[in-house]
Amino acid sequence: MPLVDTKKMFEMAYKNGYAIGAFNVNNMEITQGIVNAIAEEKAPLILQISRGARSYASMSYLKAIINVAVEENPDIPICMHLDHGDTFESCKQCVDDGFTSVMVDASHAPFEENIKITKQVVDYAHARGVVVEAELGQLGGIEEDVVGVSAEDIHKHLTDPDQVVEFVEKTGCDSLAVAIGTSHGAYKFKTAPKLAIDVVQEIQEKLPGYPLVMHGSSSVLKEFKDLINKYGGAMPDAMGVPEDAISEAVKLAVCKVNIDTDLRMALTAKIREVFASSPAEFDPRKYLGPGREAIKDMVKHKLQILGCAGKATECM
Repeated sequence: MPLVDTKKMFEMAYKNGYAIGAFNVNNMEITQGIVNAIAEEKAPLILQISRGARSYASMSYLKAIINVAVEENPDIPICMHLDHGDTFESCKQCVDDGFTSVMVDASHAPFEENIKITKQVVDYAHARGVVVEAELGQLGGIEEDVVGVSAEDIHKHLTDPDQVVEFVEKTGCDSLAVAIGTSHGAYKFKTAPKLAIDVVQEIQEKLPGYPLVMHGSSSVLKEFKDLINKYGGAMPDAMGVPEDAISEAVKLAVCKVNIDTDLRMALTAKIREVFASSPAEFDPRKYLGPGREAIKDMVKHKLQILGCAGKATECM
């Protein structure tokens, strides 16, 4: 089947209390690791491409890799999504390039300006059959060009449920990324976080059936942090979002969970391990291959946390 948008995915995820994994891709091995896991677990999939990924690999290469994944997995619904489009022009370009979903992130702008920019993207994308994710509220941390608020200020910038209805009605966006205490990057928190689940519940009451999105939701898994540090890394203070908190959120209105940092850590951990155990190794296939396998195993684990394993058929 060709690339799909997220409408059916989110409809079924909301109805049945699970979320779709949205995984960022930057090269062939990362994409293969994700897709191999998805194929084994029979789950729906959102492949995300950021501005940094487009700069690193170029859109033509990334699209070709994703097209192969789609062709080789006709029984898996796959969406190609723009992550954090920061301008109307960048979103327009991705719509024109064949993306089936785009995110416009004007969350750092004042409320009315955020509405204006988001509405402009929605009008252009909807006219061409593309769905739009927007963002309201601000996350913490740093991911590529996305710089959030400080860890100390995260809970001062949570999404205001009273603004959500007005924002959705005026923009027409199809889903909304909300700030509930998550953070981008590997160094999200200094102590174990407590997510603002009450914000999700209040939004769900005000907009029943409307799909929400969690950004900054990598868990910074201990096994990969330990491997990285064991083999020369320096990530002792890295801390992510607890998986039980993610599970709690997806049983409510959260239908999409973004995962990027955990992919990077899985790949890096295995590469470091190979280099340490086989210092004479110079064949990229011998260290990228184990990295790809680590990504596959990690993604399979995440699909169980999100509850979307085995849900491919109902999302088609």
